Amino acid sequence: MLNKAQVEKELILDMVKLAFSPMDFVMYAYPWDTDSSIQVVELPEPWASKYGIQYGPDKWACELLDRIGEQIQAHKFDGQNAVDPIREAVASGHGIGKSAMVGWIVDFIMSTRPFAQGTITANTSAQLETKTWTQIATWTKKCITAHWFRVTSGRGSMKLVRIGYESDWYCTAQTCREENSEAFAGQHQAISTSFYINDEASAIPASICEVQEGGLTDGEPMQFWFGNPTKNSGKFYDCFHSQRHRWNTTQVDSRDVQITNKTHLNEMVEDYGIDSDIVKVRIRGMFPSMSVKQFISVEDADAGYGKVLRPDQYKFAPKILCIDPAWQGDDDFVIGLRQGLAFKILRVIKKNDNDMIMATLIANLEDEHKADAVFIDAGYGTGIKSGGDTLHRNHWRLVWFGGKSPEKGCLNMRTYIWKQARDWLKAGGAYPANPTMHDDFIGPELIPRADGIMQLESKKDMKARGLPSPGYVDALAISFAYTVNSKYVTRGMRKDMDVAEAWEPTDYI
Repeated sequence: MLNKAQVEKELILDMVKLAFSPMDFVMYAYPWDTDSSIQVVELPEPWASKYGIQYGPDKWACELLDRIGEQIQAHKFDGQNAVDPIREAVASGHGIGKSAMVGWIVDFIMSTRPFAQGTITANTSAQLETKTWTQIATWTKKCITAHWFRVTSGRGSMKLVRIGYESDWYCTAQTCREENSEAFAGQHQAISTSFYINDEASAIPASICEVQEGGLTDGEPMQFWFGNPTKNSGKFYDCFHSQRHRWNTTQVDSRDVQITNKTHLNEMVEDYGIDSDIVKVRIRGMFPSMSVKQFISVEDADAGYGKVLRPDQYKFAPKILCIDPAWQGDDDFVIGLRQGLAFKILRVIKKNDNDMIMATLIANLEDEHKADAVFIDAGYGTGIKSGGDTLHRNHWRLVWFGGKSPEKGCLNMRTYIWKQARDWLKAGGAYPANPTMHDDFIGPELIPRADGIMQLESKKDMKARGLPSPGYVDALAISFAYTVNSKYVTRGMRKDMDVAEAWEPTDYI
């Protein structure tokens, strides 16, 4: 019979063997055969036959654990040479057991990787303390390696440490407030695994995500995102869209999970419809067509994307040259041209070094396209307007986004012109097949107000959420600031439309 020291040695050797398979670890480490509190889900095939156990994770969890294991085996981390990060994002409906998955992943990494270091966060401190960390503590206490670790709970003291190695082998819970972003910095483990787990990820600020990236540069890094897909913008959304080439993604329908109440879920589908946003988010694990505060829906943005119009659909309308300047940061200097329902991008410039050069360029484009009006965002455009005055373009007009709205229901000019851009899309507007412009359309949200006045969130607030300044749509929206009458084409010149030059909204220079 093995003594205590020999049993401990065998356990350590088992953890070494299980380091390449989180699924094997989960089935080995927890008392599925004897603890009735975890006998909730019947282990599906082919895993039930493989392990010879009745209870275990649900199908989606088994598949995720297997995929993580396949990546670990493919990376073959040798303890010295850094490997690519393992990145997994799971968007789901409610009640699938994702918090349990968080507990399993934490125990797997901490038990099989000496000197691993991790950070756990969630959308709110309440979620982190009462749900996410509670599940980690619960599963760790049931784990076969529980005696290796000390778990502390309670606000400000949520930590899991390897006893005897408290300063080198641990994971901690951190709130995701933006001012707390530095707490996520400096986590590097060149000889082991640095990992981050983000629960209810849709609401985690971009600043937190950016700091986490610094901990994925060496060792065997891992990053996991779990959440209900409540917003169609932000870093979690990007995992499934613009950044999907960097992530493995899973979308879980609550109806496919054993532990959920199917009767209630089906009632929701009947009441709201299978394609309603509430069913998409809460049941199907899909991002909404339009988040609660979102100003322009994905459907409306999709409808105008890369759309090509016949000349007779827009040639009668005035041409408006619209400019959204940028002086600093990553914002683009965008020059566009709208004629009725057609909009195209004429120039995209990374940096404006000289107002006079830009004024000259705009004057040339005005002449080339025979524009009826030139509107410029006043934010960084006053110098360009002065340059235009020097070129005898005194008719150019500045658009002050913070100025008074022509409509009483809008807080300011910016909200008004974006509302016009939204209505333009709904009326059949066409814009280039440009992904950045598409993202610009669906990015801004409305600010709730007690007086019912419509207020679009500021660019500063958008950047705080990790979204860039929506310069492409700002350029389009500027064209709606003032009424314009055509100098070159009137409604009585319909006979000339058939011979007019073709307009291709998909052109991009």
